[in-house]
Amino acid sequence: MIATLTGILRSKSPTEIIIDVGGVGYSVSIPLSTFEKLTETGSAVTLLTHLQVREDALQLYGFATEKELILFRMLISVSGIGPRIAQGILSGISASELRDHILKRNISALTTIPGVGRKTAERMVVELRDKMSKDEPSAAFSVHSSGEEDGRTQALLALTSLGYSRLIAEKAIRRALTEANGAELSLEDLIKHALKYTSTL
Repeated sequence: MIATLTGILRSKSPTEIIIDVGGVGYSVSIPLSTFEKLTETGSAVTLLTHLQVREDALQLYGFATEKELILFRMLISVSGIGPRIAQGILSGISASELRDHILKRNISALTTIPGVGRKTAERMVVELRDKMSKDEPSAAFSVHSSGEEDGRTQALLALTSLGYSRLIAEKAIRRALTEANGAELSLEDLIKHALKYTSTL
């Protein structure tokens, strides 16, 4: 099991990065919450990781904090939630907000998360509430956010990587920018706002 990776950040997008560890490049899927904490490419980075083993592939998922990793593992333990959906959930809401909604049995708030319907939200509460009430994970890493590239292109890449079609992703991004009414949006905010609109398109 690969538990952590420490190396040089070679490339990054809102959903995937490549870390060079001793000359070997590891492709790691990440949630948006981890992306916003990454340093500049070419710098050293350490991530906690979860290795997902399938018959046809091995996929690494990386997290900046222990809280994110624990929540990810809790989410994929819920019936009907796989790694990609869990990654999307952690990209659409902060770890602390997610935990708060589950502990308070706030089904309506959970269903506002992209990709989470009422039945999934109910299963999350039933299967995770007791686990979360007994476990208060603490943050393990805190790395600084980096400068942004082309926000619209990065947001489009993030949404398509999460499984949305290019057409839906572009419409959601346009709507998010329109709703912003000229206000400057960070890449994180643009993606979060666009994710909220994907279910209505």
